[in-house]
Amino acid sequence: MRLPVNSGWLLVLPFLLLVGGLFLGPILNVLWISVSDPTPGLGNYAQLGSSDTLRRILWTTFRVCAICTAFSVILGYSIAYAMVHATGPAQSRMLGLLLVSFWISVLVRTFSWLMLLGRNGVVNSTLDALGIISAPIPFMRNELGVLIGMVHYMVPYAVLPIFAAMQSIDGRVVQASRSLGATGAQTFWRVYLPLTKPGVVAASLVVFIINLGFYVIPAVLGGGKVLMVAEYISVQVLITLQWGTAAMLAAILLFGVLALMFVMSRFMKLSTVFGGART
Repeated sequence: MRLPVNSGWLLVLPFLLLVGGLFLGPILNVLWISVSDPTPGLGNYAQLGSSDTLRRILWTTFRVCAICTAFSVILGYSIAYAMVHATGPAQSRMLGLLLVSFWISVLVRTFSWLMLLGRNGVVNSTLDALGIISAPIPFMRNELGVLIGMVHYMVPYAVLPIFAAMQSIDGRVVQASRSLGATGAQTFWRVYLPLTKPGVVAASLVVFIINLGFYVIPAVLGGGKVLMVAEYISVQVLITLQWGTAAMLAAILLFGVLALMFVMSRFMKLSTVFGGART
């Protein structure tokens, strides 16, 4: 007796197996290593309560990511607002410049900031030549330098979802608010901003999640003084060979992202945030 087989499932089965092998497999392997290396149990996770170093690194990571997300979303909102209200070729040129930024390597951007803001960089050299400063301003190899590099890299990721949310707003809603006597500021805060909330939330999630795994910018612009989780995981894997600790930190980041998305889902539909149909 032949069992009925849905041909649609046969078509997607190879894709599901590929996703399971390339994504779920490594994740499950990381989770297993975190509780089995060097000895079975939760010893690696117990380090969070006993190691000041791990707590400091996690706090630095989440603090820097939160600050970077806030500035990226604020700047991204301003740029998206300017883009959506631009007319004709101006909007196309602005969108083109934004998309070009995705093609520029993170290494190129990082070393460009190093050349601009380093002790002997363009900015310090110019200020010194003008007699404005007597000693170089320490822009780099500190948290300020890391934030500058990360915000610069992440702003385009914040612009796109906010821009999409703004484009979906019916202009007649704004006109109706103004016709009822609301000022421009009242219309923005009470009508326009709430309508763009899904885009703001999506931008915040995307930027924050990408920030959690940043390696190149903190390593180069931080100069080893701003140690974040991704760089510490690299040290544990490549130098100290503490695979269990590295896997535990990776699992903490994974759980943190899932917890963040769960909290967000309590306040709004994630399908709406990521562009799904509104009901």
